Amino acid sequence: MNIKDTSESWETLSTQRPFQGAKTAVNSDEVRMPDGSAARRDYQVHPGSVCVLVLDEAGRVLVLSQYRHPVRRRLWELPAGLLDVSGENPLDAARRELYEEAHVKAEDWRVLADFYASPGGSDEAIRVFLARGVSAADGERYAESASEEADMELAWVPLADLVRGVLAGELGNPGLVTGVLAVSAALAGDGLTALRPADAPWPARPYEA
Repeated sequence: MNIKDTSESWETLSTQRPFQGAKTAVNSDEVRMPDGSAARRDYQVHPGSVCVLVLDEAGRVLVLSQYRHPVRRRLWELPAGLLDVSGENPLDAARRELYEEAHVKAEDWRVLADFYASPGGSDEAIRVFLARGVSAADGERYAESASEEADMELAWVPLADLVRGVLAGELGNPGLVTGVLAVSAALAGDGLTALRPADAPWPARPYEA
């Protein structure tokens, strides 16, 4: 049996937008249900995101600690950011975020996993990249990046420690959880070279390669 997600769209009878923010919005759709009735579906409209799991030759992962106000917790996360520009190449966005948040660059890029953050309440799609061959970025960090990331704590953590933290319920950021478990599965399976190329199609957020 071929198990994979498929494209499907139920008829939308009407759409309202009760909230429009700087980066995201909220839509309220009236949707035709299979039995012919109508139901309201409220959800966040999101541009999409990218995450980068940086893996060094010692098997360590680059992680950042940030305060996340909605959940009232400081979370360990992968370098990540929004797809701010319509149609933006996600690899370019990932490289930018890695530079801005950690001031490093990588030579080898692959797609690790694609997922929806919370498909029952948001259309946010997230692509997690694997980055290897990491070195310090050229030049000085520009002032804006340095000030924006001033509250972040950076650490290189053994992959095995992160897996244990995820399974123990001690690490809960969805990008980190997905990336850590995905790279562990890849290492235990066909290997990292079998992962999709960095420019693999992404139907959830089409872009120009």
